[in-house]
Amino acid sequence: MDTSAFHFDLPDDLIAQMPVEPRDRSRLMVVRRVSRTIENHFFADLADLLDETDLLVRNVTKVVPARLFGVREETGGRWEGLFLRVLESGDWEILSKTRGKPKDGETVLVGDRDPVRLTLLENQGDGRWIVRPQCPERTDLILERIGKVPLPPYIRQGRETADDRTRYQTVYASEPGAVAAPTAGLHFTEDVLNRLARRGVETIDCTLHVGIGTFRPIEAEKIEDHVMHAEWGELKSAAVERLNGGRARGGRVVAIGTTSVRVLESAARDDGLFQPFRGETSIYLRPGHVFRGVDALLTNFHLPRSSLLVLISAFAGVDLIQAAYQEAIRERYRFYSYGDAMLIV
Repeated sequence: MDTSAFHFDLPDDLIAQMPVEPRDRSRLMVVRRVSRTIENHFFADLADLLDETDLLVRNVTKVVPARLFGVREETGGRWEGLFLRVLESGDWEILSKTRGKPKDGETVLVGDRDPVRLTLLENQGDGRWIVRPQCPERTDLILERIGKVPLPPYIRQGRETADDRTRYQTVYASEPGAVAAPTAGLHFTEDVLNRLARRGVETIDCTLHVGIGTFRPIEAEKIEDHVMHAEWGELKSAAVERLNGGRARGGRVVAIGTTSVRVLESAARDDGLFQPFRGETSIYLRPGHVFRGVDALLTNFHLPRSSLLVLISAFAGVDLIQAAYQEAIRERYRFYSYGDAMLIV
């Protein structure tokens, strides 16, 4: 299928630069796959739009302050990096940008106060480096002290404000490891979660540590030629038991975000039941995929020519999603990470 089928033109002023306050005042478009109808709501209405037997699956990954700024000790030149993950050795894998050509063994000072020295151990190519922090603290504590929120470039060119530390994070985040937020979850408030619980909707946790690849556009002419990035995920045995039990009682699995979808489809068996999953997944969900683990999907409005737009088009149909996106533009919905939401049922 041609990648051009997943293109749309978006006015710049519809790219949300700041989140709505409170979170649940975001708008919510409801797209119904069978009747092919579109409705406009607010996110605060979510409990009224779900059934009491529904199983709501949320990604509890926590965004780490992964954006790093420093100076090269040898030259005094500015240096910028993005923390990606901790390796088994304790070293870090980072994505680095600098005007010069750093050499293996060079050191960088990162952070404004009490900076941390990073030793550049090995250039992996494509801007990726293995580095060693010269600091005894745990990685999460180091990043909390010296890192900044890894906002995507379409939000204020990545420049954070004081509020981004909390707003570019779901209220239920608990497992540090993501370098991008699972944005469909950003709309939830404690009030919305309490209303869902009172209605009887069961909430189940999974983890997918969202990586930088989530922002990478599909550059191939055919979507089949795109190489999907891998992300680490987990669906625990206790969650599997609740999901299988809920489905046996006729409940729908409602995924919060494409990240939860990737975990659920990685863990789903051919018979529609689930098995525990832990590890890397590079699952690529595109038109033609038979969804076994997901019955409904809560998501944001995504970038054109992205694997995320391909995923939701595989779930709801290319034509219906294109129609929904054109309706969203006409109705001036807010797009991307800090934008509004869509519920596909």
